[in-house]
Amino acid sequence: MSLPSDSLSRGAANFTVSGSDSVQSNIDNTASANNSTFSGKTVADSGQKGEFLPQLPPLNTEPSGFAQDTPKDSTSITDRSIAASQSDASQPLANTGISDDVRKLATIRTISEIQPIKNADKIEVATVDGWKVIVEKSEFKPGQSVIFCEIDSVLPVRDEFEFLSKSSHTVLPDGSEGYRLRTIKLRGQLSQGLVLPLSILGNDITVNVGDDVTAKLDIKKYERPGSLSDRDFIKGYFPFFIPKTDEKRIQNLHSEFASFKDKYFYVSEKLNGTSSTFYLRGNDFGICSKNYELKTDRDHPLGKVASKNDIEAKLRSLGKNIAIQAEVVGHKIEANPYDLKEHELFVFNIYDIDKQSYIKKAEMEKICQEIGLPTCPVVSNNKELAATIDKVLVDANGKSKVNNQKKREGLVYVFDGNDPEERISFKVISNNYLLKDNPVKAAP
Repeated sequence: MSLPSDSLSRGAANFTVSGSDSVQSNIDNTASANNSTFSGKTVADSGQKGEFLPQLPPLNTEPSGFAQDTPKDSTSITDRSIAASQSDASQPLANTGISDDVRKLATIRTISEIQPIKNADKIEVATVDGWKVIVEKSEFKPGQSVIFCEIDSVLPVRDEFEFLSKSSHTVLPDGSEGYRLRTIKLRGQLSQGLVLPLSILGNDITVNVGDDVTAKLDIKKYERPGSLSDRDFIKGYFPFFIPKTDEKRIQNLHSEFASFKDKYFYVSEKLNGTSSTFYLRGNDFGICSKNYELKTDRDHPLGKVASKNDIEAKLRSLGKNIAIQAEVVGHKIEANPYDLKEHELFVFNIYDIDKQSYIKKAEMEKICQEIGLPTCPVVSNNKELAATIDKVLVDANGKSKVNNQKKREGLVYVFDGNDPEERISFKVISNNYLLKDNPVKAAP
C-alpha cells in the first residue's frame, strides 16, 4: 500500500546539538507498508478513539516562602523549581494560576543502534536509550540526534504530523483532535514511541541532548477514560515536604542500568489506578492526588477512601509526621481494569516527613500490617535484575494478583540501600499489557 508523501520540510536545516556535529535532515519521500502509516519517523499504532480528560496539570514550583518552613534533603526530594527554570517550562493554566508541569513526553535523544527487521524491506528498528522504535529504512543512522516522543503522547493536528492521521487519529471529548502514540507490534517487532528529525523544530535551532521539547511541539499526555478529575477539589500545591509519586520507566534508565546489576530489589506489582498520598504533619491531615492537595471537606473519591479505611486515625496512632502513598483502584478509575465493585487502596510507599526519606520496604510492610492497610502485591523481596532491559521487560508480564484473570500492568523495583541516598526505584510496564487491546499490525 502506497502512503501519502511526508509533510515534513525536506529542505536542509542547520542545528547545533550539544556534544555533536551540526545535524542536517534529509527526509526521503514516500514509503509503503501494509496497514500502518509512517513516513520516516515511526510506525504509529491503530487509532482507537479515546478520551483526553480536562485535568488540571501538576505544579512545578512552590509558593513563595514555603521552602523555608522545613529543610529539604536534595537527595530525597526533587527541587521542582529546576523544572520551572528550564526554557520549555510550562505556563500557568488560564484563570487558575496553576502551572502545567507536563511529563517530558518529547526530548532530544541520540539513536544508539539501527537494526534490520527480518523479512522487512522498507522498515528497520532504531534503539533510543532503552526504547525500540520502528522507522523507515535509511531514514536515520546511529549517533544521530533526534526528537523522541514517548507513548501516550498526543500530538496536535498539524501539517507536520499529518502522516499519523490514518493510524493514530483520536477525537477528544471537547471535540478537538490529536494523534495518540501507542505501543504496537509490526513484523514481530515491538515499537514504542515516535522518532522525529530535528528539522521539525525549524531552522537554526540550538538544542542539547536531554532537552524537553514537549511544549514546543504542543504535545499533551493522553489520559485514559475513567481517570479521576481533581479540578473541582483542589486545595493547592502538592506538599513540598513530600516527593511526588512518579517512577521513571526502565527504558529511560539505559545509561544507569549497568550499575543496578549487583543489587537485589524489592519488587511489587504496578497497579493501574490513581496515585494518592495521605499525610499527617503536626496536627494537619492532608489528602493528595498525584499532583495536588485536595480539599478534605469535599466529596472526592480519595476522601471517601480515607474515611472508609480510617486513615487519619491510623496515621495519628503512629505518633510521627508521616505520609502514606498508595494506589487506589476500582470503579471509574482507569476504566477499572480489575473489575472491582468498590475502590480499594494498596500502599506502595511510606515517607518519614521529619527525616525526609522513605521508610525501607520491610518496615513499610510491618507498619501496614500493624495499622491494617494492604500493600501492593509483592512479587519478590530479594530479586536480582535480569541481564538486559529487554529481559526485565519480559519479567513484567504476568497475571495480576488483584484479579488473576487479568494481565498485570507491570512491576515496580525498589532498592533500599544502606541509607536514603542509595535508594533506587523504577517501574517496568508490561508490553503484553500495553498490547492487550491493540490488534497486531499486518506486516509490510
